[in-house]
Amino acid sequence: MSMIGAIGGGYGMFNGYAATSTSAAEGPKPVLNPNESTQKAPGKTSSPAECETCKNRKYQDGSDEMVSFKSAQHIDPAAAGARVRGHEAEHVSNAYKKAAQNNGKVLQASVSIKTAVCPECGRVYVCGGTTATKIKYENEENPYQKARKSMDRLWSVGNNVDLAG
Repeated sequence: MSMIGAIGGGYGMFNGYAATSTSAAEGPKPVLNPNESTQKAPGKTSSPAECETCKNRKYQDGSDEMVSFKSAQHIDPAAAGARVRGHEAEHVSNAYKKAAQNNGKVLQASVSIKTAVCPECGRVYVCGGTTATKIKYENEENPYQKARKSMDRLWSVGNNVDLAG
């Protein structure tokens, strides 16, 4: 199973950012996320356009496969859904390649995309994804199959004795 997830702001973490309120005397916060709403949601400390957490959110792959996002990278919040889906599609593609190279067959491949709510601005964002694949290989000799064969052999020894004779 492979997974990509948001770090440094995702899953409710602030990555060292302390939210502070601004008074009318301080003026508006600078726009950190262009083309986003400047309306602050009730109970939130900033608008999506001014959100430091969304600006600093990074994504990193936690799998042992060689795919994108091995080092933490920022993704624009508006593009995160497409980028995470594309990344998880890499894992599915790799499973089919691995199966084809090793005389196997992909029995199942599924992708889950996860969302969360930014604690600072209230924006719903894609916080990560998970890919699960199941591959069956021809003549697969794994420890479970070996144990099962051994148990079957022990069970069947002596079951075919011909006592008439």
